[in-house]
Amino acid sequence: MVFASETFLFLFLPLFLLAYFLTPRRGKNLTILLGSYLFYAWWRIDFLGLLVATTVFTWVCGRGIAAHLGRRRGKAWLVAGLGGNLAVLGTFKYLGFFMDSLAAAFGTTPDQLGFHWQIILPIGVSFYVFQSISYLVDVWRKDAPADTGLIDFAAFIALFPQLIAGPILRFKDLADQFRDRRSTPEMVADGFARFTIGLAKKVLLADAIAPLADLAFTTADPASPVAWLGAVAYMLQLYFDFSGYSDMAIGLGMIMGFRFTENFNTPYVSRSITEFWRRWHISLSVWLRDYLYIPLGGNRFGTARTYFNLWIVMVLGGLWHGANWTFVIWGAWHGTWLALERAKIVPQGNGALSVLRTLLTVLVGWVFFRAADLDQALGVLAGMAGLNGTAIPFDIAVQIRNEALVFLALAIMVAALEPRLKDLVRQWRAQDISSGTAAGLAGTDSGASGMASVMAPTRSATAAASSLAGSLALALLFTACVLRISEAAFTPFLYFQF
Repeated sequence: MVFASETFLFLFLPLFLLAYFLTPRRGKNLTILLGSYLFYAWWRIDFLGLLVATTVFTWVCGRGIAAHLGRRRGKAWLVAGLGGNLAVLGTFKYLGFFMDSLAAAFGTTPDQLGFHWQIILPIGVSFYVFQSISYLVDVWRKDAPADTGLIDFAAFIALFPQLIAGPILRFKDLADQFRDRRSTPEMVADGFARFTIGLAKKVLLADAIAPLADLAFTTADPASPVAWLGAVAYMLQLYFDFSGYSDMAIGLGMIMGFRFTENFNTPYVSRSITEFWRRWHISLSVWLRDYLYIPLGGNRFGTARTYFNLWIVMVLGGLWHGANWTFVIWGAWHGTWLALERAKIVPQGNGALSVLRTLLTVLVGWVFFRAADLDQALGVLAGMAGLNGTAIPFDIAVQIRNEALVFLALAIMVAALEPRLKDLVRQWRAQDISSGTAAGLAGTDSGASGMASVMAPTRSATAAASSLAGSLALALLFTACVLRISEAAFTPFLYFQF
């Protein structure tokens, strides 16, 4: 089940929210757990068992760590917990890659060696394993409570808004919210607004420009215009697809009373790769910093070690995204640029030229990220370099639809103006809240409040008009998304594969 589907929008979500708000406060976490398990089992019920087993195993290890904190037995529980979670990730995500690479090193195939299995990657396994690992480490560091009940911890791991594709949550940031949270009318309204904006990013922008990216990456030796068009389209498709999912996850969390951390902050206005990674997939960047970069030594062991730590962390981050050499190269590419910027060999400048340089660097990296293999990536890069010519074959040209080009231009405009658009949304929500405050003042009738009541109607009318316009815009946006979903084929989020 995906958020951008009629089943989710008109069946699962309404029924879940009805059950959630009717459930007494003490039982809400159990409702979340049952609803999240149903959401996950909708895809494949057999992999629900893996999620449950991983959750119980991690919770037991966490209790063991806490019971023997600071002692050898506690460390043994930590090693066992980390080893078990990494074994799950390694088996389902990397065993096939290892076997393929080993066979290639011997100049043969896994089938000829007689040890090739077709392993299905469970959706979301990378995310819930990372959350489990961070929990165990935080318990060991005394940053997270280990006295949490199994129901609450399982609800955290399985929390359906972010279960499939993040953002990567840390229990220490949400422990208090699982114990006590309030879902106010303002949070519900903000949550639905955030969800709608994310849905529009996915359905109206990412899905609309996807054919341009697919065309470039499935065409052998694409001509220069096709290669550039496809690379730019994918750059924006991935952003609006993933940031749209994150917006929907954050919005759904707000409806239930949760405050999740932001996962994107207008990354395509960055002036360096260092700044880009402060703005892109923020929850992953923070996770890699806290649980890989710092344990490896960070910048504490000299300049050369710092550069190596930056580089290897990004290589591992690339490998986390997928078991393919293209992801390793993508990670190494970003790690190299981070090290060069840290060494000040590449300056972190200001202005439009720095933004363009960063965008080009990121764009080259996205080619490897999107390509099915190295040959495909090199073919697209060759096209971008003009090595495949500039003439577009007729059979390729007819597949470039005007509608996709229009939405690509719209996506570019939205990405460029996103900081201002976010400010407009914040102003609208502030006016929406202030209209309610002014209406309250208008209802008072004594002292200073009486004076406020004289002035309040004018402010209230202006704020109410703005609120009504914003609500109508959101309603129209949601309607457009539903119409698009009803006519489109199944389009899962890109990050489901990671």
